[in-house]
Amino acid sequence: MFCHTRDAPFLAPSFQQIAQRYRNEPNAQVMLEHKLRVGGKAHWGDMAMPLPPDRGGPITSEDAHTLIQWVLSQ
Repeated sequence: MFCHTRDAPFLAPSFQQIAQRYRNEPNAQVMLEHKLRVGGKAHWGDMAMPLPPDRGGPITSEDAHTLIQWVLSQ
C-alpha cells in the first residue's frame, strides 16, 4: 500500500486505474498475481514493480489471489 492507493495515482497507478485497464483482459488475474508475487517490468511509465524483498517480503499465492480479485473489482 506504499505505492498504490485505492482511487488516486501516487507512486504508481491507483487500484481503480489498474482495474479499469485489466478488468476485461482474459489472463489479467494470473498475470497480476504473478507480478504481485515476484515483481516485474514496468507496465505504467518507467517504474517497475519492486521485488518482494524491496516491498517488505513475499506474499502467498492465496493472498495474491485475494488481493487481485479485490483490485479487479474496483
